[in-house]
Amino acid sequence: MEIERKIVEMGLELPPATVPPAHRSSAVRTGNLVFVGGHVPRMPDGSMLHPGKVGAGVTIEQGYEAAQRVMLNCLGSLKEEIGDLDKVTRVVKLLCMVNSAPGFGDQPRVANGATDLLGNLYGERGRHARSAVGLEKGDGPNSACIEIEMIVEVQD
Repeated sequence: MEIERKIVEMGLELPPATVPPAHRSSAVRTGNLVFVGGHVPRMPDGSMLHPGKVGAGVTIEQGYEAAQRVMLNCLGSLKEEIGDLDKVTRVVKLLCMVNSAPGFGDQPRVANGATDLLGNLYGERGRHARSAVGLEKGDGPNSACIEIEMIVEVQD
């Protein structure tokens, strides 16, 4: 439980898995790959951390913090699927969708909240490919400022 120990040492808390509506799973394993579906920065009490658009009401720093919260939520769902976060052999890919104001172009800085957390927890195993894209239309799920999905490789 090395990864969970690191989370606690960082002053963070691993939340329980997200329970999606019927006919979906928060994470699905096929072979040695786990696909973690889109998660948002929902807090343990159900509220949304920093709702709105980054660049219009939500700062880059708040977006970064929200990305870190999303990654904790992703890890909670991943743990539910594989039982132990130490089984991760490689974080393969993140897709970070930033709810952005028109003209905002710093999506990578926001997504770094998730990337930095994975690097601090997993070191080289946390080094991943990543897309950080801006969504300028609509408000995102429940006005979330960011949504992230991930792919990880795990041991048997």
